[in-house]
Amino acid sequence: MAAKQAEYEKTHLLISEAERALELMGRAIRMAGYQNIKTYNPSKKVDGSKQFIQVNKKVGYRGSDSFSVQHALSDGVDFDCIGNALTKDRTRKDLAHQGFMVERQAGIAKGAKVNGGSLICQSLDRQGRLQNTTLMNGINHLLIEEVQSPEASGIGGQRVYRLRLQMTDRALLQIPLERTFATRNLP
Repeated sequence: MAAKQAEYEKTHLLISEAERALELMGRAIRMAGYQNIKTYNPSKKVDGSKQFIQVNKKVGYRGSDSFSVQHALSDGVDFDCIGNALTKDRTRKDLAHQGFMVERQAGIAKGAKVNGGSLICQSLDRQGRLQNTTLMNGINHLLIEEVQSPEASGIGGQRVYRLRLQMTDRALLQIPLERTFATRNLP
């Protein structure tokens, strides 16, 4: 009975952590390409799909994908993926940056048994330099797929992404979770 209770609690904890991670990544995807109307410069023509969201396939822990987004600051209070309030000094070329990747857990000796990889949040510090922060451990794999092309979706330049996250305790549990998110702000 105690073993079943421990497994239930561990499963619930992993799912809660994964839901938190997926929500943070989804929020970033939805913000990709946001332009503040007060600071928007229409003379700067850019290919928003390439500049504002970038997916890199099989570059992380166990072939995990990574992605990064860029967006302008709103008139309200914006936060990066680790909860820092975004201000002008946390931007580059007036764009905030958020990235997500899965890397091998830091501080673990080579060859040591690890409990999955670490989900890393990448954002800008107050000097506009990239900083990496571990959000959580126990990530076995992250897969990012574009569900359909913008032309097929009928929603202009917007894109739809499916995120698949596999959580693990490296002993008994392998919990796959999946969520789908759409961009809202791409030009």
